[in-house]
Amino acid sequence: MATDEGETTHFGFRTVGADQKAGLVQGVFSRVASKYDVMNDLMSAGVHRLWKDAMMDWLAPRPGQRLIDVAGGTGDIAFRFLARAPGASAVVVDLTEPMLAEGRARAEATAMGGALDWVVGDAMALPFADASFDVYTISFGIRNVTRIEAALAEAHRVLRPGGRLMVLEFSRMVSPALQWAYDRYSFNVIPVMGQIVAGDRESYQYLVESIRRFPEQEAFAAMIREAGFGQVRYRNLSMGIAALHSGWKI
Repeated sequence: MATDEGETTHFGFRTVGADQKAGLVQGVFSRVASKYDVMNDLMSAGVHRLWKDAMMDWLAPRPGQRLIDVAGGTGDIAFRFLARAPGASAVVVDLTEPMLAEGRARAEATAMGGALDWVVGDAMALPFADASFDVYTISFGIRNVTRIEAALAEAHRVLRPGGRLMVLEFSRMVSPALQWAYDRYSFNVIPVMGQIVAGDRESYQYLVESIRRFPEQEAFAAMIREAGFGQVRYRNLSMGIAALHSGWKI
């Protein structure tokens, strides 16, 4: 999606041209793709799996639904969705081809191949017609989008009336003391872990910084409402390390 000349945005704690961010994000995820799933397990001690299961519990997939999972990377959400919804189908959309390649190589992708498509695409300009999907999910991806408002508008556009949006993203802890401790872990341990495991400290430094730049729970819920969604709610996970946001296209 085109940006106005001279418009800026953030890339972690750096200010960059709005037309540069997508390429920078692509670079990050291209570099870490082969170690992405391993690092998720290490960084969260496996808790990200419980968060994704909680997402599915609240979402309650139904047979025959059509899912679009944006920034879907290696397929974690799509696989879970299809396992719970017989006869459903899913499209995994990601800006970065190497992430999709990792997903297609997983055993689940082979088992669910007939119900699953993989598409390189931009969250701000999805290559699908209006009202094409019953469910839109985005997991740990919306904070990397250049303009969150544009991504939410696209989510609203591609959902059918009565369709549901669900976002899983890092957020703010309910206790300032716990948030302080978590920040110390994030900034001091995760980049080092990225260097050791993935050979890429810089990318994981960005990922930590991007979490801190993302709006807190109430502010993000307001953005979802402004995009036209109704019945907007959120649930904190692990005392707010992450949060699930839900909204409906009324």
